[in-house]
Amino acid sequence: MTDVRPDSLTVVVRSGTELSAPELYAMLRLRVDVFVVEQECPYPEIDGKDLLDGTRHVWAATDDGRVAGCLRVLDEDHGVQRIGRVCTAGFARGTGVGALLMRTAVDLVGDAESVLDAQTYATGFYARFGFRPEGEEFLEDGIPHISMRRS
Repeated sequence: MTDVRPDSLTVVVRSGTELSAPELYAMLRLRVDVFVVEQECPYPEIDGKDLLDGTRHVWAATDDGRVAGCLRVLDEDHGVQRIGRVCTAGFARGTGVGALLMRTAVDLVGDAESVLDAQTYATGFYARFGFRPEGEEFLEDGIPHISMRRS
């Protein structure tokens, strides 16, 4: 059983230009651990978007400094906001960390149109935050995804 409770976490929001090297490193490490290693999807994780001023990073930190989960929000054309790289550390899964991060992201986005590409199994999770599937399912790195929009 995990000792992680959403009410014991500190949620941090920073733009790409405000991140410290250790903060960025911790998020990149978690993302690589989850997406590249655990899900066996070799892809270019470092895509040049993390350090942009318009990129906002959201993460939940434990009392001892571990990153329990993270995501990022990117500015896209025409004011659309893209939520992506949503992941939860293995030790924090099933504790509500993902929902805490998504509530924070939705608050950041406000009334702006927002999109994300969900792994198909997670569409119900994102629907809780007002996202609706659009288009056809597609494979990304061998994993079924679907685009979702909240407007």
